[in-house]
Amino acid sequence: MNLIEIYIQEVTRRLPEKSREDIALELRSTIEDMLLDDYSEENIKAVLETLGNPAILASKYRDQPMHLIGPHYFETYVTLLKMILPIAATISLISLISEYFIGYHGEEAVINVIIDVISFGIWKIVEVGMHVFFWLTLVFALIERVDHSKASHPFTTRFTQWTADNLKNISYIPKKKAITKCEVFGGLLWTAIWATVYFYANHLVGMYRGSTHGLDFVTSAFNQDVLLQYWPIVLVVIVLEIALSIYKLIKRQWTKGIAIYNTALQLIGTIVFIMIVTNPNVMNQDFITYTADLFSITTKQLDSRIVGGGIFIFMLSAAISVWDGIRKANIH
Repeated sequence: MNLIEIYIQEVTRRLPEKSREDIALELRSTIEDMLLDDYSEENIKAVLETLGNPAILASKYRDQPMHLIGPHYFETYVTLLKMILPIAATISLISLISEYFIGYHGEEAVINVIIDVISFGIWKIVEVGMHVFFWLTLVFALIERVDHSKASHPFTTRFTQWTADNLKNISYIPKKKAITKCEVFGGLLWTAIWATVYFYANHLVGMYRGSTHGLDFVTSAFNQDVLLQYWPIVLVVIVLEIALSIYKLIKRQWTKGIAIYNTALQLIGTIVFIMIVTNPNVMNQDFITYTADLFSITTKQLDSRIVGGGIFIFMLSAAISVWDGIRKANIH
């Protein structure tokens, strides 16, 4: 196990990508200069412990100061902020749009409604962002000032003093096997979007047609009462997806455990999806009739195409996800 390479990885992964290569070369040169000619593993450990916790060392390479929240917690703070802000903003925006659909009855011009949604949406995003930023910053600032142990014991995820032996618990992560924060965020964001759409489907998914006002909502595609009959198992899927994203954030690379979890989740999600879409009452009959007339086909043909197409696309997406996860987990 190359402790030097792992140490450099732990420092550079916390830095902007454009500067990682140069700092890695500089750090490797520094470590080599500090080593004895005939160095041993104990000598390597001593040098790395002299350099200190990778998170603390990485903070020294950064240009911006971190005074309110110090380097012991700053990385975790920024990671959570980057994830929570877009997700909270997306959920609030979808909720706002659904509220306008609920209250819209055609009296007001669609263009005016769109302008209202955009203006109030921007304000809503700013408001939610301010709340998330304030409360998250407050929590971490309090932790920063309450935790007196950090002055003499550099912070680790296990709240213990950092030593070079900590690197033995970290595996070197090949680039193609790594799980990026963007991937974790994308998973959480997708969960937030489809879950919000599920609970507001009758106001968001349906048939629209042009009118003197612009676009009018003709009919909903789904029967919301039937959809909500499945909310307990849908909630289970939501929790499992969030847990998978957190699991990915912790591991930071595809493992057999994550691949197995992902496979099970895709299987469960596919079963739940098929259960819902094959329910003969889940689709709004007015929507089926209207759309069938629009395309000059029978309602039975349209229903089979929607259900069959939806199942095919979902299963294809699940299969790609499973295959990709297993492939990355087997990279050495």
